[in-house]
Amino acid sequence: MKKFLIPSMALLTAGLLAVDPALAQNNSGSWVNSTSDNFSGAGWGGSLRGGVQTFVNFFLLFLGLVATIMVIYGGFLYITAAGEDQKTEKGKNILIYAAVGILIILISFAVVNTFIGVGQQGSGAASS
Repeated sequence: MKKFLIPSMALLTAGLLAVDPALAQNNSGSWVNSTSDNFSGAGWGGSLRGGVQTFVNFFLLFLGLVATIMVIYGGFLYITAAGEDQKTEKGKNILIYAAVGILIILISFAVVNTFIGVGQQGSGAASS
């Protein structure tokens, strides 16, 4: 498990460092940094809420990727068990836990984005 944890944390860190601000096309047809026009050049959505939302969404995306890999691994174990009860049970358990994990990830994504979205609308922020 430790062999998997260190590379995954390195990928998470590299992904966070590679996040660029969104670009939008203005009326003259040139590309501009949309965050600098709307939020005075602040990154991560221009506010603490936007930053938290971006971080949580990225983290949940990463967890979804891990859960998908676990589904593939559990399915591989289950298929290649060849009737061995211990490997079959291990594969089933991994599949069940990964499916529960995906459900929890989807629910947390919906809850976080709903509450942050309601908070942004209630604070008088401009919504598009």
